[in-house]
Amino acid sequence: MSLTHSIQKTIGRFAPSPTGHLHFGSLIAAVASYCMAKQSGGEWLLRIDDLDQPRVVAGAADIIMHQLETFGLLWDRSVVYQSERSEIYRAAIERLKQVGLTYPCSCSRREILASAPHLGEEGAIYPGTCRHKIQPTNSSYCTRITTPDNEILFNDGIYGPISQNLAREVGDFPLQRADGIFSYQLAVAVDDHACGVNQVVRGRDLLFSTPRQIHLLQQLGYAIPTYTHIPLVLSLDGEKISKRHHQVGDSLEQSPSTLLYLALDFLGQHPPKDLCAEQPATIVVWACSHFNLQHVTPADRVFPLK
Repeated sequence: MSLTHSIQKTIGRFAPSPTGHLHFGSLIAAVASYCMAKQSGGEWLLRIDDLDQPRVVAGAADIIMHQLETFGLLWDRSVVYQSERSEIYRAAIERLKQVGLTYPCSCSRREILASAPHLGEEGAIYPGTCRHKIQPTNSSYCTRITTPDNEILFNDGIYGPISQNLAREVGDFPLQRADGIFSYQLAVAVDDHACGVNQVVRGRDLLFSTPRQIHLLQQLGYAIPTYTHIPLVLSLDGEKISKRHHQVGDSLEQSPSTLLYLALDFLGQHPPKDLCAEQPATIVVWACSHFNLQHVTPADRVFPLK
């Protein structure tokens, strides 16, 4: 086999939720993921994570795509919409069911909170109440996957070795809610595999979702991508920047070139001052050529957008 064919092509992705315009934190994640995919000649994909339809803002996906184009962040394949992939998620659950890894759960949030041994990173830890119960006769139940009582390990590109015991720190987590909506964890794992994604770059707020996705990938027999989680931009009150704080190209007055410059500055890439006056496409070319992950400061921090 030649060296050319033995080297796996990098495939990265950006996966915004269409609940509003891009905010500055999302732009930073998009820039980092784009640069890391492109600097090695890889592909950068765009997926719209619109599973939770009640939260989707009409027209937001089109606005996000227009914003990315304005910044010169162009995707390499057709856009994937999670809302159109229900059959694929259903088939994945069926595969897990066939090997005895899933079960129906009719516990309410109040019941889970009351029976949880303690609180984890994202709320009450499910203690497995319904794991050995007979299937509920009513239709109001979610589908959960059993979790192992051992450590799931991965090496994050910025935060280094991460370890999590899913059984003790998360509990059996849902794959499909009682209202039929498929879980974020399931959809992300299935879609990353289906699209050949082998490099995941995203915000640090998703760092502790990663072991759940790895567990699903392992149980489905899929390859595990590399993971890099980018530190978060904080508002002046110390909270993660979100769509209610700043919207790129909407409430912010800076030009796309200025915002790209600021994003690279936040990422520790030290862009030259005169780059701010260039067109976005020129800035993106510089960024892909010079991006160095080792220069990214791990700490979340307030970053003035002026």
